[in-house]
Amino acid sequence: MKWIQVERSPELNGTVSIPGSKNSALALLAAACLADEPVALSGIPDIADFKAVCRLADGIGLSVHRDKSGIVHIDPRSIRHTSLDPVQSSSFRTAYYFAGALLAKFGKVSVGYPGGDDFGSRPIDQHIKALKMLGARFTFHDKHYEVEARELNGASIYFDTITSGATINAMLAAVRAKGSTVLYNAARDPEVTDTANFLNQMGAKISGAGTDTIRIEGVRYLRGCRYTVIPDRLIAAAFLIAAGVAGGTVTVCDVVPEHLSACTAKLREIGLDIEEGDQSITARSTGVLRATRVRAAMYPAFPTDVQQPLTALLTQTPGKSIVCDTVFPGRFNHVQQLNRMGADIKVRSGVAFIRGGIPLQGALVHASDIRAGICLILAGLAAEGTTTIAGVQHIERGYENVVGAFRSLGASIKYAEAGISHPGIRLTDAN
Repeated sequence: MKWIQVERSPELNGTVSIPGSKNSALALLAAACLADEPVALSGIPDIADFKAVCRLADGIGLSVHRDKSGIVHIDPRSIRHTSLDPVQSSSFRTAYYFAGALLAKFGKVSVGYPGGDDFGSRPIDQHIKALKMLGARFTFHDKHYEVEARELNGASIYFDTITSGATINAMLAAVRAKGSTVLYNAARDPEVTDTANFLNQMGAKISGAGTDTIRIEGVRYLRGCRYTVIPDRLIAAAFLIAAGVAGGTVTVCDVVPEHLSACTAKLREIGLDIEEGDQSITARSTGVLRATRVRAAMYPAFPTDVQQPLTALLTQTPGKSIVCDTVFPGRFNHVQQLNRMGADIKVRSGVAFIRGGIPLQGALVHASDIRAGICLILAGLAAEGTTTIAGVQHIERGYENVVGAFRSLGASIKYAEAGISHPGIRLTDAN
């Protein structure tokens, strides 16, 4: 078993190059199945979820390999069948994209129920609604579900709630459906726009991505192409927050500053000095932190995936801060772990009330999901003593080399293997 150990780090300084977006990359890998020719994708991060996609692809005959330069090549012409292994497809949340991507070409897809991060229910009712309106039929089993359609036909689809995953999945299915599809109340996330841009480069006819109304004209053929995934705005935000937690100056490069507008505005409000370039953002600690209120919502609002790392910073801000997550109200598994480190946070009805400015102490803690893991790393940078973080596999689902990246900034952080001990805390306490 692998662990991460973090020591108090008085100041971070340096530059981090931000990799391709995890959330976008997983959609693009599935979208590539729609092509009738090979596809090459640049910027796909080498994370655990990518490896899970490769295992899934191997099971159905989909050719996916990364060359020496890091470019990922996908050849959908080799797909033998579309019955995805239910265990493998349940190991990460976005396997459901393969249902939308494969349905029009093959007529039937079998896939396991969504897995991945453990922070409450992530229903797929809007996915089901959209695909049914396009002509699909669902059969539900204990460990998997089947989607069938003799043919898909365009439809007008109104999402009952804004959802990035269902918006992308509906786009994937509608691209090769007959006729026109209109998605109303669609998600506006950069990852949605990135998927639409990729599909258009293959020959799809999608307009309106980035707004709440997306129009798709179905096509019969999609060519191969080369495409580069957008940078990961969520990873970039975490490193900018680190400058506030530990002090110092951190620059993230290879980013799209517009994608982080809500985050940088909030960090300025808290007290960081933020400077934006064409493809970079620099966060400088001013030595003064102010309490704030945060309401996580769908893009372009403050992202739910950043409220957990930001909570680590808010434990260091004197005064009372409030964090409300309207996207996933149950996404507060990190709070119990922060409180074990000495934080004073109470959660009531999906809202976290943080009394900041209380010194943190190193402890043995457990990362329940990707962003909770980054939150605990950030907290460890400010805590006295050693913070030992279990559940590293969750962090590695979204970060290619998190330890190396933080070490490059001067953080005292390292991996440790099973057999380590933490004074006064048993292994079972991490659960």
